[in-house]
Amino acid sequence: MKTAEIAQRYLNYFEKNDHLIVPSASLVSDDPSLLFTVAGMVPMIPYLTGVVPAPHPRIADVQKCIRTNDIEEVGRTARHGTFFQMLGNWSFGDYFKEGAIRYAWELLTSSEADGGLGFDEKDLWVTVYETDDEAEAIWRDIIGLKPERIQRLGRADNYWNTGQPGPGGPDSEIFFDRGPAYGKDGGPAVDDSRFLEIWNLVFMQDFIENIRSKTEFDIVGELPQKNIDTGMGLERVAFLKQGVENMYETDQVRPVLDRAVELSGRTYGAVHEDDVRFRVIADHVRSSLMLLSDGVRPSNEGRGYILRRLMRRTVRAMRLLGVDAPSFPELFEVSKDAMKSAYPVLETDWSVLSAAAFAEEETFRRTLASGSTILDLALDETKKAGGSTLSGSEAFLLHDTYGFPIDLTLEVAEEAGLDVDRPAFDELMRGQRERAKADARNRKRQLADVSVYREFRAVGETLFAGYTDLQTDSRILGLIVDGAPVQTASEGQVAEVILAETTLYAESGGQVADKGTIVGTGFELDVLDVQKPVPGLISHTVHVASGSVAVDDRATTVVDAANRRAARQAHSATHLVHAALRDTLGKTATQSGSLNRAGYMRFDFAWSQPLSVETRSEIEDITNRAVNDALEVTTRIVSLDEAKEAGAMALFGEKYGSVVRMVDIGGPWSRELCAGTHVSSSAEIGLVSVVGESSVGASNRRIEALVGQDAFRELAAERTVVSQLSAALKAPRDQLSTRIEELQSSLKAAEKRIAQFEAKEREGRVPALAESAKPAGAFHVVAASLGEIGSADDVRTLTLSVRERLGSDAAVVALGGVANGRPIVVIATNDAARAAGAKAGALVRIAAGVLGGGGGGKDDVAQGGGTDASALDAALDAVVTELKGA
Repeated sequence: MKTAEIAQRYLNYFEKNDHLIVPSASLVSDDPSLLFTVAGMVPMIPYLTGVVPAPHPRIADVQKCIRTNDIEEVGRTARHGTFFQMLGNWSFGDYFKEGAIRYAWELLTSSEADGGLGFDEKDLWVTVYETDDEAEAIWRDIIGLKPERIQRLGRADNYWNTGQPGPGGPDSEIFFDRGPAYGKDGGPAVDDSRFLEIWNLVFMQDFIENIRSKTEFDIVGELPQKNIDTGMGLERVAFLKQGVENMYETDQVRPVLDRAVELSGRTYGAVHEDDVRFRVIADHVRSSLMLLSDGVRPSNEGRGYILRRLMRRTVRAMRLLGVDAPSFPELFEVSKDAMKSAYPVLETDWSVLSAAAFAEEETFRRTLASGSTILDLALDETKKAGGSTLSGSEAFLLHDTYGFPIDLTLEVAEEAGLDVDRPAFDELMRGQRERAKADARNRKRQLADVSVYREFRAVGETLFAGYTDLQTDSRILGLIVDGAPVQTASEGQVAEVILAETTLYAESGGQVADKGTIVGTGFELDVLDVQKPVPGLISHTVHVASGSVAVDDRATTVVDAANRRAARQAHSATHLVHAALRDTLGKTATQSGSLNRAGYMRFDFAWSQPLSVETRSEIEDITNRAVNDALEVTTRIVSLDEAKEAGAMALFGEKYGSVVRMVDIGGPWSRELCAGTHVSSSAEIGLVSVVGESSVGASNRRIEALVGQDAFRELAAERTVVSQLSAALKAPRDQLSTRIEELQSSLKAAEKRIAQFEAKEREGRVPALAESAKPAGAFHVVAASLGEIGSADDVRTLTLSVRERLGSDAAVVALGGVANGRPIVVIATNDAARAAGAKAGALVRIAAGVLGGGGGGKDDVAQGGGTDASALDAALDAVVTELKGA
């Protein structure tokens, strides 16, 4: 039974049993404490906690998930994968334990001919929470499961909670017995390799607090509404139904593994370590493809770093299998073909997704090449110093800064006959992980408890009237101060205001929040920010400028009209720039982020190369021609399917419901899904001036532009500068470039002549300085101040020239000078001086200490400086004194 068929049977069964079927949420989680959707229940948390009313009492879905905390186990066990799909059915105050158990059992054990999954009852075991008599009785007395195949386990195994105060409850898990070949008998309590968990039924009934660990917390009461949260692992069911050994050999994953086998020329099943690498490749390629399809792009932080790590582990595994040539064009296409029936977006967006994948592989191949050079130098230095072990810090630097894998460092070092201080490397890695965990915990602690919005959201969604009006009368539904609901807020306080209706736009879709005020009888509130803390609810953060405001007061929202007009211009300009980019660069130049505020727009897009000046100009020209053409801007509320059929662009990072707002500029020329505010005609934008284009990652670029009056003011300022230059250089505007090039050429020629003169003058000082050498202990010493100098390089050049002039006797040269008001000292020693104990690095630190600064270098030449130029002679005397006592 194919994986997609299993998923469809699941959805068909629950749809038949009055469940609303919802699409998978994005792998990019809405929860700011999570990088990804790590479990099937994550998108349902607002419904499970009651913060947001569920759209239906019963829901079923197939949810995409990414989890990388066990990444080192991938390929080594039958069940660890980074990307997986959870089949979930949910009840929000509807059916409870008996209903959940009945549905699960019926679907699992019904015949395939009747639409079920066809598992044999004799192969199934269950566990229940140690005190859950009710669940055990249902399994035993209603389902008819033999008591010896029902096992009770404690909190560590059969109690679910989020790890934070809130809902929790006992669960019941269903296991499949894989047979005696996989372990000993005795049920899941004895062996979880033989007995594989396939379905978890969570009975969410308790409210818990004071969480000290996974098993230590206090159950303080019952939830007002009992919910069902279940999850069945699609990949686990698939490998059982397909009769294969693990998830990597199922129909959605195995094709990638097979292609890796073909490319490597090796055999799957012959060598254990090779098999692990094949499975890692199969898993990571699919995970990377799915992350790319949800808008994630490789980078050095956050989600992008996780994606980059998956992709680079794939390249590394292929290299260890003997494949040095690019492999992503082969592997990713195979994964796309295996997954596209379940996720058609992989086919429709293939050109964009593949371009990002291939660019990352090429980037990492360059990294491997440069990292190899750095590693070779480090190994040479270790050998020259007589060492046999590369330091852990150098290995960590290669890994952390250059992305060079530790196992590759170990391999190359071994080939060079050296060891690597792996314990020291591991300790540095542990420190990095601890810092990352602490940062994550800190971010989690800083999150507001969104349950404070539950009662306000229960009233309904906040009505946004700002598309057509700048003012509206409303009622204050709630006030929040310091995270807690209050009845009033007084002058000087900062509070959150929840209204039934508002014209103030909440930050979303790249557009910043509106500015404005909220006024009513006896109060005026300055709006500081507008956000959507939970879906459907708008919260206004305000400063109470005067008076006192209370719940149930009537209030009027007033939008700052000038700011809104400029913000509309910028947002509509962003759509025009996006269309112009796709006209110029092609359909693969898709948006990956944006920011729009009054007078300014920033647009990030998928592209790996800098734009030429000509391309930038063309994009700007197409955009302003669209402005000049006064294109009509229309908005329509349509179904998501209608919008996709019409070719509307769905943008990175945005979540869409079944009904969406589609914005057209010039008909289909620019057609995007967007909830932002827009002009009614492109002519209202006025002007778009591109002021910057830069890199924001290996495969992403950024365009910045000023819009409307800000664009005009910027161009007017440039015109003033041009006029001033024209007057100063006595050249017409159209000849300015030629005149400046002529001046630059003249300046370079003059600088060259000056440099030649200075070099000659420096060389002329060498004989006199060398003749000034005086004995100091066992050394001939030149110690002199050169006065004002051009740069430290001048002192260094002169110091080395004098040292060469002094011959083979033990000689030390210490010269100082003042550059831009700061003293500089350079000290050089020859071979005989070093043999007699004179070390330039140690001597320069003495001099720099007198100057109030620091310095360092090698034994033969070193440089230092400080802040007290008047102490330069004293610093040089300190060096001579030190040498006399050596």
